[in-house]
Amino acid sequence: MPTPPLLTASELVAAFSSGELSPVEATRTALATIAERDVEHGAFTLVDPESALEQARASEERWREGNPIGWLDGVPASLKDMFLTEGWPTLRGSLCLDRDQPWREDSPVTARMREHGLVLLGKTTTPELAWKAVTDSPLDGITRNPWNPALTPGGSSGGSAVAVATGMGDLSVGTDGGGSVRIPASFCGIVGFKPTGGRIPLYPASPFGPLSHAGPMARSVDDVALLLDVLAITDPRDPAALPPVPGTFREAVRRDVRGLRAAHSPTLGYVDVDPEIARLVASVVALLDGAGLTVEETDPGFGDPAEAFGVLWSTGAAKWLDSFPDGAAERVDPGLRAVWEQGHTYSAGDYLDASAAGASLGIHMGEFHTRHDVLITPTLPIPPFEAGHDVPPDSGYENWPQWTPFSYPFNLTRQPAITVPAGFTSAGLPVGLQIVGPRHSDDLVLAVAKLVEEINPWPTDRPATPAS
Repeated sequence: MPTPPLLTASELVAAFSSGELSPVEATRTALATIAERDVEHGAFTLVDPESALEQARASEERWREGNPIGWLDGVPASLKDMFLTEGWPTLRGSLCLDRDQPWREDSPVTARMREHGLVLLGKTTTPELAWKAVTDSPLDGITRNPWNPALTPGGSSGGSAVAVATGMGDLSVGTDGGGSVRIPASFCGIVGFKPTGGRIPLYPASPFGPLSHAGPMARSVDDVALLLDVLAITDPRDPAALPPVPGTFREAVRRDVRGLRAAHSPTLGYVDVDPEIARLVASVVALLDGAGLTVEETDPGFGDPAEAFGVLWSTGAAKWLDSFPDGAAERVDPGLRAVWEQGHTYSAGDYLDASAAGASLGIHMGEFHTRHDVLITPTLPIPPFEAGHDVPPDSGYENWPQWTPFSYPFNLTRQPAITVPAGFTSAGLPVGLQIVGPRHSDDLVLAVAKLVEEINPWPTDRPATPAS
């Protein structure tokens, strides 16, 4: 039997306002879905029903009195277990951190969600230290794709993507250091946005440095824009955070983008793409061209920056892991241990050269965007593959960046990039389309994504619960 369509966060807020639905009812539904589905999918590392219902009851009272405290008051949500959360452990997928220490501080992301009345259901799974593009860890085991549990949901924000896709909460926040919001959003058939670096304040500072971003994840572009309005509020603990922008993202998402210039790069000039994925993305690009966006097929003209990314990624991991307790090398994910060791082979000069390569790529893309307002690519070149593997079995790939070539270049440049559903393969697996804009053009990227949603609406049904 088909499962019922899910309400978006925007629809939930409208129902709260009219009295047709209460935050308590919405929270109970989300908790029931977690109880039903998370045994199979492994999206959560922590669920706190008592706290969630307490938050929901407080929200219900605010709506009854006509005094909601934010744009998303009462909406059930989660956040990746990379964000500090007062009262809940932040173990980051690792066995090496002390669960029983005091947890007394909220990250900026957590604090903004609380201040705007979102109901925090719990924390979602991540690979250890969010180091790779699938979601399994020594702490939480394997997280599985909602469309086919034998397959990976991607990562590293895989738990968040699965939670949103299945209705285990309506919103989530992930981190993205090389694609970790966009990759699982694409594999799970939802929207995932990595805004301009610094748009969402981060604390504590990530050892992965300027590669690191936080990003909202939802089932609609409107919901992503609403959540970004909450998350982008400044926080004094992040000295690199960007100042507020005029207006709101929830308004900017409806900007008219017809007549703007888009570049469609099917391969970036060097990526091998599954033919079915290429066809699905090209079909949506054709619809965009017909809807008034002026599309030219062209590549941005840079080579694969994998080497520079690898230096920055592995040195960041090494710096973080050096702070772990003695004996950690025997307890961490073996793949992460290899990255730890690799990071120690690089010099300060290597790090500076890699940083300069990223800056050069950013300058190149800045010039590219003087001719093309946005760049459109596939989000990933392959469909989801067997869960429990860092790379597709028998693919010949040695590491995860080799199968995620469309995402990490834009962490090096700190540009805004969003993935939206483009369709489904013949095997019924989601395919994502990525939209990249110049730095600080978060509003533009959201508006183009909204146009995609309008001309190529994606299903509102959640992935069906497999028959037992």
